[in-house]
Amino acid sequence: MKTDLLIGNEWRAAAKRYCLTNPATEEPLAEVAEAGEAEIDAAVRAARACLESKQWRELPARKRGALLYRLADLLEQRSKDLADVETKNNGKPLFESKIDVAMAIETFRYYAGWADKLTGDTLPVNGNFFTYTLREPVGVVGAIVPWNFPLNLASWKVAPALAAGCTVVLKPAHETPLTALMLGELAVEAGFPAGALNVVPGPGAVAGAALVRHPGVDKIAFTGSTEVGQWIMREAAATVKRVTLELGGKSPNIIFADADLSAAVRGAQTGIFYGKGEVCAAGSRLLVERAVHDQIVEQLAERAKKLTPGDPFDKNTRLGAVVSKRQQETVLSYIAAGQKEGARLIAGGKPATVNGKGYYVEATVFDAAQPGMKIVDEEIFGPVLAVLTFDDEEEGIRLANRSLYGLAAGIWTKDVQKAHRVARAIKAGTVWVNTYNFYDPAAPFGGYKFSGFGRDLGREALDNYTETKTVWIGL
Repeated sequence: MKTDLLIGNEWRAAAKRYCLTNPATEEPLAEVAEAGEAEIDAAVRAARACLESKQWRELPARKRGALLYRLADLLEQRSKDLADVETKNNGKPLFESKIDVAMAIETFRYYAGWADKLTGDTLPVNGNFFTYTLREPVGVVGAIVPWNFPLNLASWKVAPALAAGCTVVLKPAHETPLTALMLGELAVEAGFPAGALNVVPGPGAVAGAALVRHPGVDKIAFTGSTEVGQWIMREAAATVKRVTLELGGKSPNIIFADADLSAAVRGAQTGIFYGKGEVCAAGSRLLVERAVHDQIVEQLAERAKKLTPGDPFDKNTRLGAVVSKRQQETVLSYIAAGQKEGARLIAGGKPATVNGKGYYVEATVFDAAQPGMKIVDEEIFGPVLAVLTFDDEEEGIRLANRSLYGLAAGIWTKDVQKAHRVARAIKAGTVWVNTYNFYDPAAPFGGYKFSGFGRDLGREALDNYTETKTVWIGL
């Protein structure tokens, strides 16, 4: 496995290296090169040189798509290795890593098909003119992705950017760079020209900041915390960079009394405990109609108690280790705050280990949560669920929208009119009805309010990576 920096299709050492730890075993995993300002500058220059080269600029769009298809094939050939590495680096169960890798492959194939379909329009303007638009690449893209879905979220940025003809400097999360480096290695093997994709691990405060501030970067595509997203917006203003931000969430999952309650309980469990709750769209606020509250909470508590942390490589494990000791401490501090503020702990709430090792947190459920509590208002990014109660549809909508965030939401009901009505009323970029946590490369994803702006995935994502040029020809 390559652990240096990929810059211009060359693997380069750096002055600093750092050690990664397997969060499930606390054992050393790999030593990785750490990019500083000089290395980020070199990566941006390599991306700029590629962007302006005939080899990339004049490459027919269909051949660009063929490169993406080839990359997807190589990812598929290495899918087992990628999933294994993802689990070792992130701590998630292997079955989840396999899903992540499979979607990354789908995403590259989806955008490979778009490469030769980015068309402009002929415009019926006044006067004797032939007027049309062109879609052109926005330029050098700085892609900054988090540690919860390292390869999958990288594909959400890299695939549409390359399909549009941009070049990319990818900065993976400091904690989880390994599958991003493998992606870079496979891009070289697929035949992408030097500089089309550069991979530069490093701390956000150094490498990420240098990428955001670099005058040679035309656009930043970021997934991460709202606080960092706000900082990026401020810094990007200095060089008038295009910015898209997919930020935090505190998503409501609403169970109405007329729902299929068994399915709703399963959906509530998946909504918060899949990915150890380290999911920006996690259904971390469960809003339950009072008439079925006791029944739902009892079943949910029973399920949470059975969802014991385990070895991520065990095929039966459904709750892995959180990504780091620091993140474990953060999650536990929120649990302590929930107890202090008066929520009722009905399941979990403690740290755990497997064979005496690992950064695990039990599947945790709080009942009697109230707006204003930290566990209700703030993103925890861990396996912690806050249950709130409502009396009617109007109150349910009001509670759902009582949040700075607006990334996703879930609705559970058998009433199709109610489903459409509530889906329209919820201020969120994605609303799942009688399901939760499903994604597809064709379906755009992104947030309202403090959850950011712009969309990953779907046709809409391509707008992030293109400029529209209008051409007037006098006749």
